[in-house]
Amino acid sequence: MFFTVALYTSLVIFSLGLIYKISSWFRYSLGIETESISTPARILAALGGIVQTVFSRKVFTLLRVFVLDVLLQVKVLKQDSLKWAMHMCIYYGFILLLLMHGLDAIVTSSLFPEYYPTLNPFLFLRDFFGVLVLVGVGIAVYRRFVLKVPRLRTSPMDLYAIIILAVIIFSGFLLEGTKITSYSKFQEMVDEYTIAADEQELTSLESYWVAKFGVVSPEIKGPFDAQTLAAGKEAHELSCSQCHSRPQWGFAGYATSVITRPFAITLDQINAQSIFWYIHFLACMIGLAYLPFSKLFHIFTTPLSLLANSVMDKETSLPANVATRQLLELDACMHCGTCSVQCRVGVVFETLRNLNILPSEKIPSIKALVAGKKLTPEEIRTIQEGLHLCTNCYRCTVVCPAGINLQELWLAVREALLARHQPEFFVLSPLSLYRGLMKDSLDIEKEHYPDPVELALKNIYPNGIPLHMLDSNIPLVPTDNGLSGKMYKSAQASTFSHCFRCVTCTNACPVVRNYAVPGEVVGLLPHQLMHAAGMGLWDLVFSSRMLWDCLGCYQCQEACPQGVCVADIIYELKNIAVTRAKEKLMKQEKT
Repeated sequence: MFFTVALYTSLVIFSLGLIYKISSWFRYSLGIETESISTPARILAALGGIVQTVFSRKVFTLLRVFVLDVLLQVKVLKQDSLKWAMHMCIYYGFILLLLMHGLDAIVTSSLFPEYYPTLNPFLFLRDFFGVLVLVGVGIAVYRRFVLKVPRLRTSPMDLYAIIILAVIIFSGFLLEGTKITSYSKFQEMVDEYTIAADEQELTSLESYWVAKFGVVSPEIKGPFDAQTLAAGKEAHELSCSQCHSRPQWGFAGYATSVITRPFAITLDQINAQSIFWYIHFLACMIGLAYLPFSKLFHIFTTPLSLLANSVMDKETSLPANVATRQLLELDACMHCGTCSVQCRVGVVFETLRNLNILPSEKIPSIKALVAGKKLTPEEIRTIQEGLHLCTNCYRCTVVCPAGINLQELWLAVREALLARHQPEFFVLSPLSLYRGLMKDSLDIEKEHYPDPVELALKNIYPNGIPLHMLDSNIPLVPTDNGLSGKMYKSAQASTFSHCFRCVTCTNACPVVRNYAVPGEVVGLLPHQLMHAAGMGLWDLVFSSRMLWDCLGCYQCQEACPQGVCVADIIYELKNIAVTRAKEKLMKQEKT
């Protein structure tokens, strides 16, 4: 009764979880451009896309990707042979163990009418597949906790996957080992199958099983004479050989029985095999029920992602299908850390300690956003910061073994967050250049494109940006002497004191040359910025639009005869301005 209730409960939870996960691919959207597409329309678009692909030449692409990237995982092998071995052991060990042993009543019994779990080759294969999983888990532990691959973060979900697999396999081997040595299990078999045997035959059979099958008897001990073993073998072949191969074929379970043999009688008395059976069964049921919500779900979603990305691209595919594929990709992430290891800005994490800078750590945050989880302004700000601290080099996308178009995900979520009208200061930096280049493909309305920049500046300058700086009433007195010290902390930024106002930097500036009267548009000119910083007139410095109109082309810095790092100083001033604005925002949120 317990077995039936637990099994059906797990299957119901698994089925509901699977329905929820698959439906979420069609219900949610990452980008603002696909929010208006209804769920039925996306389902129809997906079905239509599948039919069109199957009945086109793209089906050959699907077959190639299925063989090379799904079955053989060639992409992973090219990156890291150790990680490939881990994936292959866990993937094939888990799937084959599930099909042959977990679903033996459905799969194995249908294919092999004479199937019995204690017969070969099933006995050997069950242990072999279990050992494969353990080897894969061992490699995973070695990579994460011994090799300590740079930027490879271990999340609670990673630990869950390792622990649940280890518990399932180890409890299975312990169950098998205690069954091999169990005298009570042997007696149950004798009572059921040796109906017409006399006492002498039963004694011979027991002796044979003690000698050859590893049973630990409280009454009969070896060694045994050849006549007794011959009689026992005859009784075995008459009553038991149809269902039992030698236990040594189940090498892992047999090794466990050898280790536990000194305690076999005690273990049998406390019915240890039942304890291990419950542990094994419950671990399997928990793993099954939680599978759609755990990292292990990528065993099914990663192949789907690889296949979908092999025949889809944003330019030619329907927006509805692109939106669905992006949600599928979130579940396809296996948190392997390959993208984070290859990330060009991953080193920034060592300074800012924002996990969302690392590509593999962005995925859980994005999933929380998509699921509608209520996030604090600070949490959203850290997500935005991680998304915008990206050079758009596409290395994460290229190396992803799940085939996820990560760059596309970052762009879609960036715009979705910017549409929430929360200030993001990285839109003022060169890191936002790619957004400008991609604005047409992102379907941003022209009148709304400048909104994020204006919102960021509004938070930096709550009172507005005075553009006519020379005519302003800002007092020409130092406003914060501590800022000079901040500037001197950087070797490049400290060179502002070398400026003697020769105007070379201003003459070289393409922004200045773009305007007839640049001072009225950008405020202080580059040489004036250097002079004002030298005098400590920080209100003048931070009120200048030049800080944000600077292209970062370094022409001013290259032309300076005094070696003043003009562009680097402007970057430093930007950072100080943004830091001050962030501090004000955090104070406002707390109050």
